Amino acid sequence: MANRTAFITGASRGIGRACALGLARSGARIVAAARQIEKLEEFAAKIRAAGGEAFAVPIDLSSPDSIKEAFSRASKDFGRIDILVNNAGVTRDGLALRMKREDWDAVLQTNLSGAFHCIQQVLPGMIRERWGRIVNITSVVAEAGNPGQANYVASKAGLIGLTKSLAQEVASRNVTVNAVAPGFIETDMTAKLNEETRSRILQSIPLRRMGTGEDIAAAVVFLCGE
Repeated sequence: MANRTAFITGASRGIGRACALGLARSGARIVAAARQIEKLEEFAAKIRAAGGEAFAVPIDLSSPDSIKEAFSRASKDFGRIDILVNNAGVTRDGLALRMKREDWDAVLQTNLSGAFHCIQQVLPGMIRERWGRIVNITSVVAEAGNPGQANYVASKAGLIGLTKSLAQEVASRNVTVNAVAPGFIETDMTAKLNEETRSRILQSIPLRRMGTGEDIAAAVVFLCGE
């Protein structure tokens, strides 16, 4: 993956951070993007200290202007983006009956529209160079559903549909588009679960443990390879 530049959203923690580290170890230059720039700067410095190349850029996926600005800054420093990992996501859980319009809109805007706008920023360069890797991080709930998460599930299911359509559009240009749908992973998001919910989840997992960010990163690094 030497001489490839990878742009990872939601890179300051959890799965995004693990993906960025995995890609850096494989030789890619890293553009780490998230809302919390202080955390990102620390993380980028850590990659540089280990001998890698990394650049931190602030991004708000609910804003098309912020997305455009982030990719413009990344291109100035690192040139073309070869790899895009759409990982950032938000939740605003609640029963559909009482879900506020802004909670529906915020989740769809960030998780689905945000990912699409990021893809639009990188596609022209990938098609021109006839090489690109796009990986969208979805979720197991996109296939199974989950009560109290109609907005999140719809956004992640939409991401799977987007992935399949895009793959058909750009495969002839040697640009691959894949989705990775994690189950329950040890992240800040799952750390908020109460003991009863956690226990019920573990009972449904054959290994009786949650996955790790590194588990997902291994799949992402594979999909981004030559």
